[in-house]
Amino acid sequence: MNNISKVGIAFVLVLLMASCADKNRPNYQYMPNMYEPVGYETYQGFNEEESTRIALFKGVSEAMLPPDNTIPRGWMPYDLENSIEGKELSRVKTSPLDSLNSEANMAVGKELYDIYCALCHGTKGDGQGTLVKREKILGVPTYADAARDITVGSTYHVIYYGLNSMGSYAVQLNHEERWQVAEYVMKLKEDL
Repeated sequence: MNNISKVGIAFVLVLLMASCADKNRPNYQYMPNMYEPVGYETYQGFNEEESTRIALFKGVSEAMLPPDNTIPRGWMPYDLENSIEGKELSRVKTSPLDSLNSEANMAVGKELYDIYCALCHGTKGDGQGTLVKREKILGVPTYADAARDITVGSTYHVIYYGLNSMGSYAVQLNHEERWQVAEYVMKLKEDL
């Protein structure tokens, strides 16, 4: 066969394919999944009867649950519960911070105290903060009150869980910062 007949046959085949093509329906595709992706739900459901843990979170994706026996990065668990007994047990706790670096801890503790605590408790710990002076809140006691008998551990417990009208500052302050503020509160108590 000569070249002209080969070109002619190829031309006829192209014309036949072009005439049979339907504009409403695509032709055959070599790898259709590349053009028409299969939809997978990223956070798809799971078997809710699998365990009691999953049954507690009905309708919540399993990808959103943290693995068992893990803690979030930068968070330290606190072993005492939010109760009167837990507060009493916290009185004997001591600060785990390095005592050799106490000046740096006090400086950071003072800075954090001035940001979060001085508004109500006052810069000296006398219970005469800006909000108390403006009579927005009342009844903030002084650290020098002998009936309070605060310790570093009980101060940390109150910062972690809150007490009475004071809310928890566990979200605003991390583990080390809470201990630094608790140590600074004890320094204010000694100074009063």
